[in-house]
Amino acid sequence: MSPQALAKFIGIGLLIFCAVIMASSGTYVVKPGYRGVEVTLGEVSRAFKPEGFGLKAPFVTTITQISIRQQTAEDKAECYSSDLQQITVELKVLFRIPEASVVKLFQNYYGNPFESLVAPRVQEALKEVAALQSAEQIVKNREHIKTRSLEIARQKLGSLLVIEDIVIQNIALTKELEHAIEAKMVQEQEASKSKYFQQRVQIEADTAIIRAKGEAESIMIRGDALKKNPAFVDLQIVDKWDGIAPSIIGGGDKVMLTLQDIERLRIQKSNATPPTQPAAANSPARR
Repeated sequence: MSPQALAKFIGIGLLIFCAVIMASSGTYVVKPGYRGVEVTLGEVSRAFKPEGFGLKAPFVTTITQISIRQQTAEDKAECYSSDLQQITVELKVLFRIPEASVVKLFQNYYGNPFESLVAPRVQEALKEVAALQSAEQIVKNREHIKTRSLEIARQKLGSLLVIEDIVIQNIALTKELEHAIEAKMVQEQEASKSKYFQQRVQIEADTAIIRAKGEAESIMIRGDALKKNPAFVDLQIVDKWDGIAPSIIGGGDKVMLTLQDIERLRIQKSNATPPTQPAAANSPARR
């Protein structure tokens, strides 16, 4: 190959290389779920770049991509309750960066937005809420602690960032405090059990009194009815009689006579009665 042809070939190669470099540095692609911040010679553009393909000034303009998707980060906060007990709260924070805050966050805040903005506000909110509750109330009212902390953290951040939710994973107490709360819960359960037993005994006593009053009133009503209708007793006896004569007269341990005794006495009486003597026809004559 002649020197002229070689030089021409090298020149074409350099042109192609420069074109590729210019094309790669003069274009950009913003990934889905991200927004681009344009910086030209140190100056930040006020408008963000949407996702997709775009052109930019080569070599002097850079595009920084910032996620606007929901993100989850873990954190730990050490708080003190109103009764001065140390409590450690393990939590997860769900947050996202709104489109309107992409450029402002990039321009005014450095580093991870969670570490620089979200975490300090959430910890501060948790400490404010925990300081108004006792350690036992914090354990019992976990949902209230979460809701109130979320409200305060949102107020502190304003519209700069959006906190979607706070998930409290664990509330750790000191060993001494855990034992004290456990002992108190056992005492409350025993007290509740005793109270339930007392209420049950009282209900049973009230029921017995009501039943006795009902029976007494029933007896009084029946007694008044019998006084007004004495024949009612005879009617009840007739209704209960099965048509068979009793074999024993008397009752209980005082049996007086049986039917066999009555029959035997009747026969003896009939045998012992002397026959009636006819009157004399003629009295003795008087002399």
